Amino acid sequence: MKDGLKIGAKAEHRFTVEERHTVRALFSEEGAFPTMPAVFATAYMTGLMEWACVEIVKPFYENDDDSLGTHVDFSHLAPTLPGQVVTVTAEVTEFDGRFIWFRVQAHDGIDLIGEGRHQRALIKTEKFAHRLAAKRASAGLEG
Repeated sequence: MKDGLKIGAKAEHRFTVEERHTVRALFSEEGAFPTMPAVFATAYMTGLMEWACVEIVKPFYENDDDSLGTHVDFSHLAPTLPGQVVTVTAEVTEFDGRFIWFRVQAHDGIDLIGEGRHQRALIKTEKFAHRLAAKRASAGLEG
């Protein structure tokens, strides 16, 4: 990773919620939540909050760098309807070796809908690919 990422670095990310991002649509092929309200799913909110964190660190990646989420501690505080725009703000709060911690908030223009902490681990993609290949073989997924 390139030098320059600092504690206090921030990113803001906007996203328009669509029907396919609702609880009802989550795992719809499996029929998991067909009677749930058509509101922004916590799973999608979590992914959106992670995405904002990635946007902070991505400019500092070198050729073989990437990052993966390793810890999520978010509260989903209010419902958001399809058509509303969610704005996520993320801020780097600490570094711990190859781990980066973030404070994250999401707002839908009316309510604070989510907040919490997130941790990402810096990885080398080639090394991680070898690790996945070994796991694939152990799981009998070669083929």
